[in-house]
Amino acid sequence: MRAALRPALGAWGALPFFAQDWPRIAEALAEEPRDILPPAPQIFAALERTPPEKVSVVILGQDPYPTPGHAHGFAFSAAPETRPLPRSLANIYKELQADLGDYPETADLRFWADQGVLLLNNVLTVPAGQANGHAKLGWQNLTRDVLARLSDRPRAYLLWGAQAQKTARAVDPVSNLKIETPHPSPLSAHRGFFGSRPFSRVNDWLQRHGKPAIQWAKP
Repeated sequence: MRAALRPALGAWGALPFFAQDWPRIAEALAEEPRDILPPAPQIFAALERTPPEKVSVVILGQDPYPTPGHAHGFAFSAAPETRPLPRSLANIYKELQADLGDYPETADLRFWADQGVLLLNNVLTVPAGQANGHAKLGWQNLTRDVLARLSDRPRAYLLWGAQAQKTARAVDPVSNLKIETPHPSPLSAHRGFFGSRPFSRVNDWLQRHGKPAIQWAKP
């Protein structure tokens, strides 16, 4: 299974995680009696869609949406037909509207990934209906390796919530843009996520560094 993954993962396939951790995690997933989200072909979708050389922005999530039919391998994103929007995503869209005056028409954020926004969850699988159910499998080692790989040049990091901020603690705040706010969940968004203007701040930083702004609202 590991060998089959590598062509789709491109340069990410060379990360130590895939030799050191993935065989054990794959075995644990194979023995999991519960339904696993997202479906197996989508577990590494964020890495497959956004190779390291194209990453200009990193958004770290926690784990996939535990509602069947929602998760498709990209942090905070959901399948395009998802209605109503997941609550954290609805709050992200509220902030987008306040910040830039517009927001996407569906829950699908893959067009962000196509522009170099890595939508990476800290844990890449979840049992259906049980948030954080796979938090102890060791997925965090992949996040560690990804962030180490991305330390080769400055990038923008949107770190929403304490977990994302802890995970990215080693990211240099001098050479990179680090925007750290509360998580957009209904429990914490009003504590500083709303009003943080992360999207315009990222675009300003990108343009100052000679890179194109992200089209956050429309593909």
